[in-house]
Amino acid sequence: MIAWIDTLIQGVLLGGLFALSGLGLSLSFGIMRIVNIAHGDFLVVAAYLCLVIFGLTGMNPLLAVIIVMPLMFVFGYGLQKTILNKGVEGGELSPLLITFGLSIIIHNVLQEIFSADAKSLDVGAFKVASLSIGQINIGWLPITILVTSLVVYSVLHQIMESTRFGRIVRATVDDAEIASIMGIDTKKVNCLGMGLSMATVGLAGTLFGIKSSFFPLAGGLQLLFAFEAVIIGGMGSIWGTLLGGMSLGIAQAAGYRIGSGWGEFAGHLVFFMFLLLKPSGLLSKETQHV
Repeated sequence: MIAWIDTLIQGVLLGGLFALSGLGLSLSFGIMRIVNIAHGDFLVVAAYLCLVIFGLTGMNPLLAVIIVMPLMFVFGYGLQKTILNKGVEGGELSPLLITFGLSIIIHNVLQEIFSADAKSLDVGAFKVASLSIGQINIGWLPITILVTSLVVYSVLHQIMESTRFGRIVRATVDDAEIASIMGIDTKKVNCLGMGLSMATVGLAGTLFGIKSSFFPLAGGLQLLFAFEAVIIGGMGSIWGTLLGGMSLGIAQAAGYRIGSGWGEFAGHLVFFMFLLLKPSGLLSKETQHV
């Protein structure tokens, strides 16, 4: 019994990272209706960016995130303004092709600059420090990631529900043409939305780089996990992505409890079951709202 309680706890903690990783993807679809194929690669870019900052300044990666997030916001804003806004005008397939091309470019650039060797972000003893509750050991790093994820989701919810920017975003999502007639610069909203998406990617990528090793081609698997979290939760639903990430984390933790090779497979199996039984996701009624 204790073993399965531990599995549930570890699954929720792992789900915190999946939920945070999937948030940027959920935002890009929910606001701009863009399925970002390069999402996982941008997570890896954020991890490498943090590695460069650490190398130049010696700053702890947990602190360096305050530099990574603004830089990723600016990058996302510029990417949407210069490339993706034009791509959206070409239909839904165009952004897919553009972001697929960006993914290939990122792979090659990262490999050319950093080589194919795996890297990791060093936070010292904190990475392996744990809290013991009876027979259950809970790592401080996973706790930090889960708490960070919950805080980010809560702040984002408040932004979308209680600020003028949030109301403008929701109006644009509901009907971009009407919003444009009412004087809203929908292209600028999209730029800000992608900037916000990339800022969350910067945070998630840094935490991913601290928790795991990474290399130029690591983005594909991270895209898959983020995509599964978004689909399980419901495309375009922010809180759905949180639930989807938790579901995926618990499924993987249960799989690892059964056997070392069953973890990721169990997560994929849960994803497949949702595609068969409830393709609209857990919060399907909210899929049209950020």
